[in-house]
Amino acid sequence: MTSTDVARAPRRDARENRAGILAAAHVALAHDPRASVDAIARQAGLSRRALYGHFDDRDALVSELVAQGAERFNAVAATIDDADARVALARLAAALWNEAAHVQVLAAIALDEAHLEETAAALAPLRRTVVRIVREGQDDDVLRTDVAAPTLARLIEETARTVITRIDASSPEARALAVRAVLSIAGLSWREAAAVLDAHPGILADAEAAGA
Repeated sequence: MTSTDVARAPRRDARENRAGILAAAHVALAHDPRASVDAIARQAGLSRRALYGHFDDRDALVSELVAQGAERFNAVAATIDDADARVALARLAAALWNEAAHVQVLAAIALDEAHLEETAAALAPLRRTVVRIVREGQDDDVLRTDVAAPTLARLIEETARTVITRIDASSPEARALAVRAVLSIAGLSWREAAAVLDAHPGILADAEAAGA
């Protein structure tokens, strides 16, 4: 082993340990939004001291999780460019289903008031995308207009988050149910939602392929 290899080894181990801590925090915080550093360290199979070697404190660890999840969600939102708002919402909901683990963690973290503003700020690009889609849908008279666009966008967000965090992801119909729930709150009847999905079968098929 060369001196370069020796120098690289600790850095590789450090990256793996950091990734393990973040993965453990996903599990711990999804079950308990206020999980302690000790609980997260135990989940990771590390000591509290070892965890503090990677993160200054619990807030720093939670902030990293927020940033990771938000980055993934915002990247998904940036890919949605369908002209039909109904199709755009369906595709967004289906794509976010593949990020269920991150949805669950951010939903849990958002319950902790200490990180509520941080989570909201990190998700701002995603929320702007949803508001834009809703406004376009209302202008085209394909989404409900009895609720202001920002309010309807928030209802859609809460519906998606609730369904994704509460339905067993292993169910073969779970993804389709999540998409239909979003379309329903946006104002589509079940027949209209079915028609959208029938006309665009790639929405669910693409989501399934991405999650494979």
